[in-house]
Amino acid sequence: MELISGSTPLIIVVGSGGVGKTTLAASLGVLSAREGRDTLVMTFDPSLRLKQTLGVGEEARLREVPVALDAPGKLHASLLDAKLTFDRLIERYAPDEESRRRVLENRFYQHLSGTLGGILEYMAVERLFEVAGDGRYGQVVLDTPPTRQALDFLEAPKRIIGFLDSGALRVALKPWFDEEGRLKAASRWGALGRRAERFLDEVVGMDLLRDMAEFFQAFGPLFEGFRQRALEVEELLRSKQTLFVLVTGPGEERIPDTLFFARHLEEAGYNLGPIVVNRVHPRFLVEGEMPSSHDPCRPTGWELLTWAGERDRRGLVELAKLLSREQPLVDLPLMPDEPIDLPALEALGRQLDSRLCEWERYVSRTS
Repeated sequence: MELISGSTPLIIVVGSGGVGKTTLAASLGVLSAREGRDTLVMTFDPSLRLKQTLGVGEEARLREVPVALDAPGKLHASLLDAKLTFDRLIERYAPDEESRRRVLENRFYQHLSGTLGGILEYMAVERLFEVAGDGRYGQVVLDTPPTRQALDFLEAPKRIIGFLDSGALRVALKPWFDEEGRLKAASRWGALGRRAERFLDEVVGMDLLRDMAEFFQAFGPLFEGFRQRALEVEELLRSKQTLFVLVTGPGEERIPDTLFFARHLEEAGYNLGPIVVNRVHPRFLVEGEMPSSHDPCRPTGWELLTWAGERDRRGLVELAKLLSREQPLVDLPLMPDEPIDLPALEALGRQLDSRLCEWERYVSRTS
């Protein structure tokens, strides 16, 4: 299996937090550019570690920024800003200037576009769809946030389709307020209606309800376009040309989370590539007696390293037993220092590629 290949122009790096996903995504981007492909590494991870890893500034929120890499292919980086992405979608797909202005100036939209749960994930798939479809890059590598939020990312197209097809949206699109900003139903109820309005104003706020009603009315003409794009994004994520790389940490305690995510990807029809166990402690094999503190509460550094190496080895063996023989599983050793420059990132990418080749040779010999 080749990670950097013309058959998989989109690579999505997923996994739990703190296992080195961002670094590995960046290393794959550097390796791709070295091999002559124009490459984009993008992230919607709220920590934005990719900015430090590839040495780009805040301008990467606004557009794809070139990375200073001397390579046959060009390398760019992009940091997703949910609100800016949403604004650009409105500007692009609004049917006319008046519709665009009504949405962008709506107070409910201004709050929703940057803070509502799920918006970040949906904007990520929208941006990914744009990038994958414009043909500028031969390779796109997406770095994702930790496991649970990455699942929200994968399910975002389905959720938006469900919302747009729901009865709740049809209710929201009804004209609830008259031209004077009064609830139409309440105006017919006299004193009872006025009391109902005061109650809603105290509990929710009539201004917020008016802003919400105005938003859905203004946003109505865009719904069908969003629905169609969500269907196309879902197709892109399940395409055989989209490869998922699952990154995990060493140790038996990581196995349940790793198996959960791997099973979810496969059952949902995504193309799962290698599972990468990152930052594996070395396993020391020595003759004779090891130096010991003889105090279980205060082990020596040597005892800690030996324990960590054995723990990581047990985790690898157990994980391999639980996976199918056809599932690529590779491990990467714990590095003395975190890769912080482009040469170190390239070396990490080549190491991953080499370990994957070793796995293939092993499977071939033992089959």
